[in-house]
Amino acid sequence: QVQLVESGGGLVQAGGSLRLSCAASGSILVINTMGWYRQAPGKQRELVASITSGGSTNYADSVKGRFTISRDNAKNTVYLQMNSLKPEDTAVYYCSANLRTNWFANLGDYWGQGTQVTVSS
Repeated sequence: QVQLVESGGGLVQAGGSLRLSCAASGSILVINTMGWYRQAPGKQRELVASITSGGSTNYADSVKGRFTISRDNAKNTVYLQMNSLKPEDTAVYYCSANLRTNWFANLGDYWGQGTQVTVSS
C-alpha cells in the first residue's frame, strides 16, 4: 500500500508564506513526477506545480514567481513553498505522485488526503 501524507496547511494573511510537505511511503519502487493540485469551493481541481524525478518543474501561470516546488528523492518527499499568498490561493491542496510499486506493476497516480490553505485579506 502507498500513502501520501501532506502537512503544512493553515491560515495566513495575504502576503504571507506557507510551506507544504508531502511524504510518500509504503511499497514504492520508483516515483516519477510529483505534484501539487488545488481545489477551491465550486471549482475544478487544477495543477499548481509539478516536478519530475530529474528536477524539471512546471507551474500554473497564476503561481509563477510566487511558489516553488522541490523534492527530496531520498525521502520520497515533495515540498511547495508558497510566498506572497493571495486570497485567491485559498483551496484544499492535494499532493500527487506518479509511481510504480514493483517491477510488474504499471505506473499509477496516487493522491494525498488534502490540506486546507486559507488566505485572509
